[in-house]
Amino acid sequence: MTPNRAIPRTRLVLWGAVALGLVVVLALAFGSGAFRGKAPTSDVGGAFSLVDQTGRPVTEKVLNGQWNMVFFGFTYCPDICPGTLQNLIRVKDQLGPKGKDVRIVFISIDPGRDRPKAIADWLEANGAPEGTLGLTGTQEEVSRAVKAYKAVAIKVGDGPDYTMDHSTVVYLMNPRGQFDRALPYRLPDEIVTQVTAAKRGD
Repeated sequence: MTPNRAIPRTRLVLWGAVALGLVVVLALAFGSGAFRGKAPTSDVGGAFSLVDQTGRPVTEKVLNGQWNMVFFGFTYCPDICPGTLQNLIRVKDQLGPKGKDVRIVFISIDPGRDRPKAIADWLEANGAPEGTLGLTGTQEEVSRAVKAYKAVAIKVGDGPDYTMDHSTVVYLMNPRGQFDRALPYRLPDEIVTQVTAAKRGD
């Protein structure tokens, strides 16, 4: 008989994050009617006060004037966060000229480690395109942003090697700073389709 083997903790964290992301995507998609062509919901997104990767204070108004693909994560994330960023970079590339007014926005859920310089270095190391926005703040400020977007952020473990469970939703926000729809972070081709459809209906 094959002995039972313990599932590695990192894999459990990964599965947990994916499950959280799926739950939130379904709740946003069906609760808001975003995929059925209805008006954007006002229940997702809203006021925040953070700083960008240069240390400049920003509010939710920074989202106005262009489309934004917003996702939450942390720079110590081993796979989901860099993977999401790479998918969104691919989306920007596939959109071509139509993607000029579509920006990637990363909001850290780990303000203890992710100060502006750390986020700037992470975005650069992962090839983020010019104009990508990385946001952080105090724990209280970040928690308010997480709550506003109905996201999930849970610290797992203690000491310097702790990790974070978090939702994997990508939020498409329209040029008025309103939530338009939830995007499937693992499917860049589908994201391109959804963003194109959203922009066409704006």
